[in-house]
Amino acid sequence: MIVVLAVTTLATGCKRKPQPPLTYIPGITKPITNEVSGFDKEGLAKVDTEKTTSTPLPNTNVSSENVPLSNRELIEGMIPDRDTFKANTVHFDFDSAAIKPTERSKIDAVAQVLKSKPNTKVQVEGHCDERGTEEYNRALGERRALAVREYLINAGISADRIFTISYGEDRPVDPGHNEAAWAKNRRAEFVLLLPK
Repeated sequence: MIVVLAVTTLATGCKRKPQPPLTYIPGITKPITNEVSGFDKEGLAKVDTEKTTSTPLPNTNVSSENVPLSNRELIEGMIPDRDTFKANTVHFDFDSAAIKPTERSKIDAVAQVLKSKPNTKVQVEGHCDERGTEEYNRALGERRALAVREYLINAGISADRIFTISYGEDRPVDPGHNEAAWAKNRRAEFVLLLPK
């Protein structure tokens, strides 16, 4: 009886839990997993100085090139303005970092403001809804912020003016637990950074 129980447990009890599908974005040469190695002790995304290959978006004339992430020390002392781009929040589909065609005009508008104010910088904040693990959502928020960053670079904004951070599911705009709330929380927000 013990042998039968052991065989049954091995056959049925050792199945792996299916992992959520990974979302790929242009410019990332290897898949981003939901491992926690990319986060600091507070759980915030580490700034990575490795270069990634940039792929131009449709209808752009920017060629592929290696684009390093910006050094976050460059924004110390700048004044954050959360109101200027409040209406330009980019929303995403469930478990996706792909920028929807209906959201591109919002990023184009941000690019135009940044072009007209060359002394400013921008921080792109990636957010997720509450579904999924905390680590997975932190990585997905990072992919969303990086997708928007790449779009801005292809729109002509210098890479050293664009900073990214992921808050995962930590800062919901709507605390509800339904699709209407989740749709609002799957987003990338812009913070205009003004010189002192």
